Amino acid sequence: MSQKFQKISILGGGLLGGSIALALQDSRDVKLWFRRVEMLEGARLAGFRGVTSDLTVAVANCDLLILAVPVGAMPALLSAAVEAGLPSSCLITDVGSVKQTPHLQLADILTKSGNAFIGSHPMAGSEKNGLMASRADLFRNAACLLTNDSNASEQLVEDLEKFWADLGCRTRWFTAAEHDRIVARISHLPHITAAATALSALESCAPYGELSGGGLKDTTRVASGNPDMWAEILTENRDAVIAGIRDNIARLHEILASLESGDLEATRQWLVSAKRLRDELK
Repeated sequence: MSQKFQKISILGGGLLGGSIALALQDSRDVKLWFRRVEMLEGARLAGFRGVTSDLTVAVANCDLLILAVPVGAMPALLSAAVEAGLPSSCLITDVGSVKQTPHLQLADILTKSGNAFIGSHPMAGSEKNGLMASRADLFRNAACLLTNDSNASEQLVEDLEKFWADLGCRTRWFTAAEHDRIVARISHLPHITAAATALSALESCAPYGELSGGGLKDTTRVASGNPDMWAEILTENRDAVIAGIRDNIARLHEILASLESGDLEATRQWLVSAKRLRDELK
């Protein structure tokens, strides 16, 4: 594993922050910061080391700061970290699901603090939430989408890419706008579709859900994700998400028209096209 970043501060003890800490705590000096002091004892009992609710302790001498909190909470937390003594030489990254917002909202803080920022989005979440769902192998073979709209140096770009690769990720670079457009289709739209299917299938037939096969559970699994977190994600990326929803509605109108007309071949072709694209997914 790359030894470039030796002192790492992770601000936020959810699934992603906790999983990064577990993966690194045997080889690096890792501080895992919690906003609430009552979380510390449970984290220690679960095997997490270097846990703290003291921001000054968390950021002291760190060379990589990972913002593992909701995107909307990042500006205030980063400002507090700078006030608490964050070194100007420390690279800052995040694990947020959108990228235009943090690049924009953190810009003024970064200009004043002198820190570099590179956006990170490890596509390794789960419908399970919280610290106790953390796994050291969560990032194995996961994609990590990276953005450098803030123009960090080539050396830092290389170092951070190596960091995620060493955690097991497959890395790809995008602009923040490209990132948000892509994840709207491959991550955010599937969540909305899963939620819509759960509502349509179960709202009027809840007593019969236990009779369903794997199809319903597989299709709606991600609808069990944290509603507060997902409401924020969808709102922050709403322009790209709205375009995806409209396209999805148009696809549903296609199959609706085929069924209304009793056109077996049109129905089959619609399903053939979907199967081909899904079967190509690695």
